[in-house]
Amino acid sequence: MPIPILMPALSPTMETGKLAKWHVKQGDEVQPGDIIAEIETDKAVMEVEAIEEGRIGKLYIPEGDEDVPVNTVIAMVLANDESEGDIEAPEKSTKAATPQVEVPVEAPVETLVAVTDPVTKPAQTIVSKPGDRVIASPLAKRLAADNNLSLGAIAGTGPKGRIVKKDVELALSAGGAATAAPKTAPKAATVPKATTALAATSTAVEVARPPAGLADKEIFSVYEEDSYEIVPHDNMRRIIADRLTLAKTSIPHFYLSIDCELDELLNARKRMNDAIAADGTRLSVNDFIIKALALALQKVPDANATWTSEGTLKHKRSDVAVAVAVEGGLFTPVIRHADLKTMSEISNEMKDLAHRARSKKLAPHEYQGGTTSISNLGMFDIKQFDAVINPPHASILAVGRGEQRPVVKDGALSVATVMSCTLSCDHRVIDGALGAQLLKAFKAYIEDPVTMLV
Repeated sequence: MPIPILMPALSPTMETGKLAKWHVKQGDEVQPGDIIAEIETDKAVMEVEAIEEGRIGKLYIPEGDEDVPVNTVIAMVLANDESEGDIEAPEKSTKAATPQVEVPVEAPVETLVAVTDPVTKPAQTIVSKPGDRVIASPLAKRLAADNNLSLGAIAGTGPKGRIVKKDVELALSAGGAATAAPKTAPKAATVPKATTALAATSTAVEVARPPAGLADKEIFSVYEEDSYEIVPHDNMRRIIADRLTLAKTSIPHFYLSIDCELDELLNARKRMNDAIAADGTRLSVNDFIIKALALALQKVPDANATWTSEGTLKHKRSDVAVAVAVEGGLFTPVIRHADLKTMSEISNEMKDLAHRARSKKLAPHEYQGGTTSISNLGMFDIKQFDAVINPPHASILAVGRGEQRPVVKDGALSVATVMSCTLSCDHRVIDGALGAQLLKAFKAYIEDPVTMLV
């Protein structure tokens, strides 16, 4: 029986991917473990291996095709005694939708929701009747639960009315979806855990989608047609745009800044590099920053947290994500258990992760998760900046360059190497005093680096 090869889910939130490259063609013989294709997500390029011996009977998705849904049949493998005639074409389209997750709606209300994009889309209407089951993607379901939003009051724009991530984000940006009152008043509804009932109104309510800035046609109208070229967004840039928009609209940011003197750290770094030169390891200032923040989170554990609608997650480990710039975007590989690792271990691991990030060879578990982030622009001569929190983290440390500045010590003017750092905090989890305690602990480690080695 022909064996289908499906578009794999390379992360829990992945819904589509790009078939970047085929390593086989129709008729090629394959063995278990042979690389047959490369799949590109917003964060990585992963290789797909054959799991059975056989022959490539058919390739369904052309090389370079983007937005291929997870679990779509991308190829078919035939046994030696099979032919192309044994292949049954995938139902309807090879670009089948991601398997649907049925979410029961316990409140028996008749819902009428119209979602309108005033710029590009006509209104779409979905009617949910008593006893209906709402179809939603796993990501949409989780996003709705995290924001106490009822899926039963959201219009789905996916296949067959399926609710997808953008539908939930639309409802959130509009302040939540609205519901129409039923013809007969229902009994008290049982609301599922992590959701809240939405107020009913006497007539159907149209929820207007707030424009995300100017419409394309308005932007194009102010420039001469031959004065620009359009560079289409790739998947990475779209995901970055979505996540940062979500972060700034759903996370209440506030910022705390502090100056750290680096002279003791620079001296310690020189002595340590001299001692380990034979091993080929060279410590950077960023390695010390990673270690200092990891230890500070252990010293101020209440700041090592993540907000969820069900409760605050208090993390036991200091898993520090570090922003790495790549062409067209960035990655945030994670140094796990950074508080327990030596400076040399952090340095070698960070160099390896950064190298593979730039070639898009990171595995999902290497850039997902983490309990906080660091964004260091000191190497670009940036003195100070504010960073956007990377969900689901509750903080991110923005690090500027170290530079010599005049300082006053014991009433006398002197010169010190100073680095400015700004901590962006999620105010739902980290209050001002707590964020200040975290920065104070970080500064203490940076200015007395020997304490990081105890």
